[in-house]
Amino acid sequence: MTGIDSFTVPVPCDAERIQTACRRAHEGTLSVDGCSPAAVAMVHLFESEAFMVVSDDTPVRELAEHTFEGVPAMLELADCAPISLRERVRSLIWLSGRVHSVPAQLERELAIEIAGDHPDARLLDVGHGHCLLRLELDNAVIATSTGAAAVDADTLSGAEPDPFWEYESQWISHLEADHQDLVYRLASSFPKHLRQGRVRPLGLDRFGITFRVETPTTDSDVRLPFGRPCTRVSDLTAALHELVQGSMDTASHE
Repeated sequence: MTGIDSFTVPVPCDAERIQTACRRAHEGTLSVDGCSPAAVAMVHLFESEAFMVVSDDTPVRELAEHTFEGVPAMLELADCAPISLRERVRSLIWLSGRVHSVPAQLERELAIEIAGDHPDARLLDVGHGHCLLRLELDNAVIATSTGAAAVDADTLSGAEPDPFWEYESQWISHLEADHQDLVYRLASSFPKHLRQGRVRPLGLDRFGITFRVETPTTDSDVRLPFGRPCTRVSDLTAALHELVQGSMDTASHE
């Protein structure tokens, strides 16, 4: 993990970060004592449960099918930046609880229900070599470059993912590939000692945008907060324009 050099702190709460990271995760690992780790294709959090897509032949599935009270398990996920960075991991998530099987006759119906809220092509594999498992959550832990924090299941169930989770990867990639001029303008408002490295977009949420500054020996993260939390794309567009204008004003006074 890299160090953060942020000069403001309006950020999503830990529970919201976990919800968002689970929506964006492309893979995970489910660990159960006595079984080899199982690859998890996707994760959907609903209230105090996590539904996972796994291969039919994972030993965890058979173990869960024969245990009514569930099997103690831990699911590990990584939230990675959508662009190529020296260190792509933005956070690590651990969800712990008891894993249960999902009755075969309910899997397809449940997969369709999940897709309505969390569209993911991997749900189409359920019933075709893959199945659903249900993790009854006890707690969660998130680790970022600023430290680690625990979140209980009730708090997690009351949180929502960031409203832009579904599009963030596309926007960050687009900013990196096609709008280096915008990145340069925003970087003009960074502390002077952080303007010497290569500036890359790292993440975006309703509260602000974060950049990674890469130098030959260090990585530092800088967060630019929006003037107000965004809930719609139009809010986000206006907030970014305000940041650019503010950066230009800062540069003109130096």
